[in-house]
Amino acid sequence: MTIEERANLAANLKATGQCNCTQSVLKAFEDKINIAPEELMKLSAGFAAGMGCMESTCGALIGAVMVAGMATDGKGTPRFSKDIVSKFNEKCGATICKDLKGITTGQVLCECPECVRNAVLSLGEAVEIG
Repeated sequence: MTIEERANLAANLKATGQCNCTQSVLKAFEDKINIAPEELMKLSAGFAAGMGCMESTCGALIGAVMVAGMATDGKGTPRFSKDIVSKFNEKCGATICKDLKGITTGQVLCECPECVRNAVLSLGEAVEIG
């Protein structure tokens, strides 16, 4: 599966309400993660509406960093995480959920399915996932 196909799958999972943002990203890579799908869903359940209910990091971005940790076997993950965050910020205009959703400004920078898509694409640009 290409990174674009994974991005489309993840965006669709979010858009159809099957998963939260973090879960959508993780499910798009569940074939690369040696954790049972139902466990992935439980691990990522608390990141709906971003970390801290929109107060902090976008859940899709959290999912991308989680996948990077698994894909790199934890080696160099902080460096990859920095790259993922930077790429995501360039694509979406922010990394904090409430900023992305325009909670304080009234201006939505990026809708959730697009955040999910951009998180997967940012991950694919930063980490080679075979």
